[in-house]
Amino acid sequence: QVQLVESGGGLVQAGGSLRLSCAASGRTSSMYSMGWFRQAPGKEREFVASVSRSGGSRSYSDSVKDRFTISRDMAWNTAYLQMNSLKTEDTAVYYCAARRAVVDTYEYWGRGTQVTVSS
Repeated sequence: QVQLVESGGGLVQAGGSLRLSCAASGRTSSMYSMGWFRQAPGKEREFVASVSRSGGSRSYSDSVKDRFTISRDMAWNTAYLQMNSLKTEDTAVYYCAARRAVVDTYEYWGRGTQVTVSS
C-alpha cells in the first residue's frame, strides 16, 4: 500500500503561483507514476499532470501546459506541482495519485488540497 498526503493549497490571486507537494509513504518502490488530478465544483475529476519514476516522461493536460510543471524528488518520495499564471478556472481540489507499472489506472489517492484562485 501507498499513502499520499497533499499540501500547499490555498488562496491566491489570478496571475499568482502556488506549489503543491505530495508526500508518499509505504511501498513507494512499487510506484511507477505519480500524477495530479483536480475536481472543480460540479465537474468531474480531470487529469492535470503526471511524471514517471525515471522523471523522463511527463504529461500535461492542454489546459495547464506551459503554466504548470510537475517534478519529483530523487528518492521518489515526493511529487511537486508548480503552478504559475494561475487562472480562476484553476480553482479546484487537487489530488495526488500514484500507480504501479502493471496497471493502467491510478490506484492510490490522497485526500486532496483546495486551490482557490480569486479574480
